[in-house]
Amino acid sequence: MSTTLETKKNVAIMFAGDSGDGIQLTGTQFTDTAALLGNDISTFPNFPAEIRAPQGTLAGVSGYQLHFGSVEIFTPGDGCDVLVVMNAAALKANLKGLHTGGIIIANTDGFDIKNLKLAKYPDGVNPLKDGSLEKFKVYEIDVTKMTRTALADSGMGTKEIDRSKNMFVLGFIYWMYNRDMSNSIAFLQEKFKKRPDLIEANLKVLKAGYNYGETTETFNARYEVKAAKMQKGEYRNIMGNQAAALGLIAAANKSNLSLFYGTYPITPASDILHELAKYKNFGIRTFQAEDEIAAVCSTIGASFGGSLGVTASSGPGIALKGEAIGLATMLEIPLVICNIQRGGPSTGLPTKTEQADLLQAMYGRNGEGPVAIISASTPSDCFDTAYEACRIAVEHMTPVFFLSDGYIANGSEPWIFPSAKDLKPIKVDYAKARNPEDAKFLPYKRDEKLVRPWAIPGTKGLEHRVGGIEKENETGNISYDPDNHELMVNLRAQKIERIADYIPLQQIDNGPAKGKLLILGWGSTYGSIKTAVIEALSEGYEVAHAHVRYLNPFPKNLGQILSNYDTVLMPEINSGQLIKMVRDKYLIPAIGFNKVKGMPFTSTEIKNKIVELLK
Repeated sequence: MSTTLETKKNVAIMFAGDSGDGIQLTGTQFTDTAALLGNDISTFPNFPAEIRAPQGTLAGVSGYQLHFGSVEIFTPGDGCDVLVVMNAAALKANLKGLHTGGIIIANTDGFDIKNLKLAKYPDGVNPLKDGSLEKFKVYEIDVTKMTRTALADSGMGTKEIDRSKNMFVLGFIYWMYNRDMSNSIAFLQEKFKKRPDLIEANLKVLKAGYNYGETTETFNARYEVKAAKMQKGEYRNIMGNQAAALGLIAAANKSNLSLFYGTYPITPASDILHELAKYKNFGIRTFQAEDEIAAVCSTIGASFGGSLGVTASSGPGIALKGEAIGLATMLEIPLVICNIQRGGPSTGLPTKTEQADLLQAMYGRNGEGPVAIISASTPSDCFDTAYEACRIAVEHMTPVFFLSDGYIANGSEPWIFPSAKDLKPIKVDYAKARNPEDAKFLPYKRDEKLVRPWAIPGTKGLEHRVGGIEKENETGNISYDPDNHELMVNLRAQKIERIADYIPLQQIDNGPAKGKLLILGWGSTYGSIKTAVIEALSEGYEVAHAHVRYLNPFPKNLGQILSNYDTVLMPEINSGQLIKMVRDKYLIPAIGFNKVKGMPFTSTEIKNKIVELLK
């Protein structure tokens, strides 16, 4: 039977299986190939919370959704066109996201009696056999059997052979979407360069999957997705945490500061440590401390000593760092705190996304301890936002929160390499050495930004007191005077507010500058809001979209922008946090639209809300 080659503008594929099935590797390999071919892409890895959940169970399902196309892509897709499942649990967990008429590729070995029972299907029920999947195109492949057949003469054990199942799936999907396998071949040769037997085994199974597509008569169509029209430049596929790490490195290089990264491992922030640890050749110092408190305190010490101090965690770790962040606020030294947010409270949902910690960043310290806060919107935007966090911290002598979350930290998209000359300068102004005849050094004497000098220990004539007890204005001496305390509290707050004079004005991302409805978002809701607003505008709805990067202080013109619309809608992946800050500052009756399911918004959810409000 001959196959036809159909052209698609965009396709969303969900790879799903047990957490030991290599699903994430399969997804990232197909993603990298799509990126190399020039497709625009957006991905959403979805991990189980357990390190090794029970095999075959719903709790153990690992998923990776990839949306790629020849058109602009802003989200991983509200659903998927193709669902590749390695077992019954993977089908049950993800079937609701498959579009009607979509394709299911099922590993039949994962639908035996044991797997059906683990997935909590009723006795005697097999979805591949009972007609419940009639509205989809179902293709059954015994991936396990095919893999074992391909490696029958390898001398490997059954368990070791079965680890290669994902390569069979990858090879078949490469065939299905008319993709070259050379990138994955090179990857496997590099990954297993010390194990030639594993290189041979994985390549054999990868090619077996591709050849299965070539020789089987089951499939009568293949698909092609052409390259997208994108801005000219050199691109790479990048994940949010990788981009954040590179942004930190670029800031250290641009400011001529050594970067010290003190941290303690926590999902989903740990990959920043893994990435930074690769760049010792740039003078990057990474320190995995014994706990969160030691991590942030070591970073404060590095910053006090004149380095660019950065620490990172997620909500639970930020709670532990709270007292030390207050100390950095009192000392008024540069400190970048990366909070890669996840679902809470407490341990909450370790591997699921949530915009959970904005109010924690804003208010989560004792006393009056204001800090600057900025937020990334997409995986590639993590580079620019992390860089900007460093610039603000250094130039304004303050702790700065860089907010990301699990969705954009683990997601990926094409990123055009920036040029160093195009990066905003970062001005470092250490206090100068002083002679004995000079006037006494005043460590808290401020400039026009209300910023105090960065005095490096050991510099001649710059001896001064540090600590968490209130400072006397200018001298830095310990002071319990009530009037001085009020003055210092107000000065620290005014210093943060004055940052607004040195950041860009708020822009409208899409839609009219005045009108009926403004969608005001922050962080990882960007892609869903943008997609929904573009669709609504094309259908004649009067709606605009603004996305806020600078959360404390707000851009100076944000209030004016908000006043230009009859209604302001604020989608957040929380119970309503930015909306509290906006209502408090601008006294507008903004409408909240909230989702707390550990999952991002779909563009359809936001589009439906737009239609509801404008009707």
